[in-house]
Amino acid sequence: MLCYRCGCQLSEQDFCTSCGADVALYKKIIYASNRFYNDGLEKAKVRDLSGAVNSLHQCLKLNKEHIEARNLLGLVYFEMGEVVSALSEWVISKNLLPKKNLASNYIDMVQSSAGRLETINQTIKKYNQAYRYCLQGSKDLAIIQLKKVLSMNPRFLRAHQLLALLYMDTEQWDRAQKELNHCLEIDRNNTVALNYMKEVEQALVPDESSKGGAKRSREEAVRYQTDNEVIIQPLTVKEPKRGGLPSLLNIVIGVVIGLAAMYFLVVPSIVAREKNDANQRVTEISAKLDDKTATITQLEQQVADLEQEKVQLEQEIQGFVGEDGTLDTIDSLLEVVSSYLETKDAVQTGIDLEAYAEAVDIEQTSEALQKLYETMFAAIGPELGTAYYDKGMEALKENLFEDAIANLEKAFYYDPSREDALYELGNAYRRNENTQEAVSAYQKLLELFPDSRNAGRAKRYLDDLTEE
Repeated sequence: MLCYRCGCQLSEQDFCTSCGADVALYKKIIYASNRFYNDGLEKAKVRDLSGAVNSLHQCLKLNKEHIEARNLLGLVYFEMGEVVSALSEWVISKNLLPKKNLASNYIDMVQSSAGRLETINQTIKKYNQAYRYCLQGSKDLAIIQLKKVLSMNPRFLRAHQLLALLYMDTEQWDRAQKELNHCLEIDRNNTVALNYMKEVEQALVPDESSKGGAKRSREEAVRYQTDNEVIIQPLTVKEPKRGGLPSLLNIVIGVVIGLAAMYFLVVPSIVAREKNDANQRVTEISAKLDDKTATITQLEQQVADLEQEKVQLEQEIQGFVGEDGTLDTIDSLLEVVSSYLETKDAVQTGIDLEAYAEAVDIEQTSEALQKLYETMFAAIGPELGTAYYDKGMEALKENLFEDAIANLEKAFYYDPSREDALYELGNAYRRNENTQEAVSAYQKLLELFPDSRNAGRAKRYLDDLTEE
């Protein structure tokens, strides 16, 4: 372990034997950072990736220059399908340790194949499109997009989780369980996947309740009991035969009465029933026609919606793959980063970053892309600040005030810690008789660097300019 002040090797004492600095708290911080790194490494070995991410983040909070932790965090992100986040960590690691760093191999692995980089870009684009479909309520289209994403990157954890959530929403529990199993194969202790799995397992519990009953047979014969005797009613009883003309006449009269009763009582009810059945059939046919008409109208509306959605999709595709699209934006910044890693030309990289910032609205890009841009800016800032400061001072000596102002403004822009650049900028404005800008520069110097060595002279110049 090296001293944070002088860089000498520390001993077992709580102070540096070289410069005498108190390193007790510093040692505790470094030891705690190493413990978090070891914990993240152990979790990564057993595929507890989300736990490893948390531990490695804690490690880097305590020691941001822990190279092994950054490289391991990038590998964990890459295993979870988060390629942009992985590249960000590796780029930072390589800037901290340019030589003999495994991050260089990881970056070359991703950038060496144009096809792999294109697949990564397509995966990000399709996942974002699927997310927008979810927000719009187009769940079927979202499922289709997520399946395409997973066909290109089967280890994209967030895509598995979102697809499982869509299956749960549409009550396709078996498919949701399959996707969640994929999630747990990638990250065994993923909290989101475990919560989803709990809901799915509750939905898949079978209903074991059943009802049943036994039918009891009924006796067809009717029994009567009188005192101690049981009398069984006969099944058929034959009436005694009667013969003669009166019997025949009674039969004829009965037939006539039966026919009359049928005509006046039964026939009207049959006719009314047939009319009711006919009216009911007509009603049913009308209802079916109305349903078909509504279905046709709905299908026509769906066709119109799909046409509109097609136009929107074409516009979104143009936004991704067209000029100044998202894919072109990512490629542009990656080209700047790659060029800097190869040439180490800070001046040209600064020019490229300025051109990129003018062409792209940085605040509208993804968080990972903003982080990569800020990292590159911080990496080249001090060197560019010194270069532009030297140019500005040469121009100021030759009384080329416009060139001096331009270079000194860039020097302070790239390295805001250079109070001397801000002081000389005020001098250039003052000598160029631009009083307002000179006052502004001196006031900013007194506000940002009140205890600097140039603060007193800036205060005197400011008082003179104010009096004038």
